[in-house]
Amino acid sequence: MRPVRGMKSYVVGGAVRDEFLGLPVRDRDHVVIGATPQEMERAGYKPVGRDFPVFLHPVSKEEYALARTERKVGLGYKGFTVYAAPDVTLEQDLARRDLTINAMARDDSGALVDPFGGARDLEARLLRHVSPAFVEDPVRILRVARFAARFGFAIAPETQALMREIVARGEADALVAERVWQEVSKGLMERDPARMFAVLDGCGALARLAPELGLHFRDDKPADDATRIVVFALGFAAVAGMSLPVRFAILLRGARGDVASIEKFCERLRTPAECRDAALLAARLVAEARIADTLDPKALLALLESADAFRRSERLGELLLVAEAESVGEGAESTPHYAPRRAMLDALELARNVDTAAIARGDAAGGGKPAGPDVGRRIREARLAALRGTAGNT
Repeated sequence: MRPVRGMKSYVVGGAVRDEFLGLPVRDRDHVVIGATPQEMERAGYKPVGRDFPVFLHPVSKEEYALARTERKVGLGYKGFTVYAAPDVTLEQDLARRDLTINAMARDDSGALVDPFGGARDLEARLLRHVSPAFVEDPVRILRVARFAARFGFAIAPETQALMREIVARGEADALVAERVWQEVSKGLMERDPARMFAVLDGCGALARLAPELGLHFRDDKPADDATRIVVFALGFAAVAGMSLPVRFAILLRGARGDVASIEKFCERLRTPAECRDAALLAARLVAEARIADTLDPKALLALLESADAFRRSERLGELLLVAEAESVGEGAESTPHYAPRRAMLDALELARNVDTAAIARGDAAGGGKPAGPDVGRRIREARLAALRGTAGNT
């Protein structure tokens, strides 16, 4: 690497914040002062940025972005012009950031640069905007809500006021689906997922971005029983470390089984297929899954078939996790041996022990006669016989 005269780099943002909080630092982003893109390339850095100059360090592969300022020119989070040049200062770069806790830097010696009081706000467990320019980027509503779900911090009243202003100005309506989903999916995987949606509801954004969810809060608390169940179910899912598709399906239980609303929400946010499928499966079958331990063999088999459990057993597992979380949300005690899960998994194992290939071939193990066009019916009858604990494959 060739050194760049006058260039100075700083670790910025989340790495500084998380180090302050004693959390693991996963990614280290850097801001570079006093260099041009051409100088960075000559020094061996690889350019990767599209909208502004970002480079990968040739050895560490960490990101180095040239210090920049932004000016609002249109609606939405893409409505900005960017100025990146050697004369942009570190403080100017930090000033464009969303929250004070994300607007800190450390130089090569480890000295903290904190022009907006981020360390003080971390100690106070407070999310506070850096400048009035906060209102220019609607993504910041989602980010504040996500950080509230991650850290459990309070939101400064003046920041809440700006979030409401963003919604009132129609900026939130300009958010693209991919960016909304990116933030929602991250928020669902935080330690208190429901807090994200409470914050969004508090500033009026939830009704604009996700009316299908059917969630309602008052002073950050559930305002009705349906919301309360989802909140507690999401909390259980977070503690249990459940996957994103399961948490998403729990979130969509606020729609109370309204398949049309769920499909509309998933289409608008362009959610991944595995999340959409988990939510729709729960909408159709979670009520039956919650009473699986009381179902007769015929109903159990029908439920296994409806869940496509013989081809995709992982979908059944997700459905049962949603069922358990919802039961906990309604006040049931969490136990290691959730009875409906045990009933469904036992039934699946019994039904899978049926030799479907033998039935199709018509050999002795399958009943001694070719199955022909009735193979599906005969397999189903054999599985039902297995669930009933009776012999024979006829």
